[in-house]
Amino acid sequence: MNRDKVDKEETELLTTYDAGEWHSVAEVQSEAARYREAARATFRKDKRVNIRISSKVLTGLQKRAIMEGIPYQTLIASVLHKYVSGTLVDKTSKTD
Repeated sequence: MNRDKVDKEETELLTTYDAGEWHSVAEVQSEAARYREAARATFRKDKRVNIRISSKVLTGLQKRAIMEGIPYQTLIASVLHKYVSGTLVDKTSKTD
């Protein structure tokens, strides 16, 4: 594979693969079903919430959503879901 034509994320994936950090999942079907259900629960929209936020924050969310390739409302819902489930990761924090 020509690694000159891959982006940073692809390079990181290839590096972790080459280092043997990837492992097969024992029960692929049940794991896939578990992740499908989690995705359904994450994006099930059964309640409406109206909030007031600054124009600057909304613009930032909309720009970030464009970069992610998703609607900004979906991005907001995803961030809130990650926060309440304890999986929101602060990439700016450094661990010692």
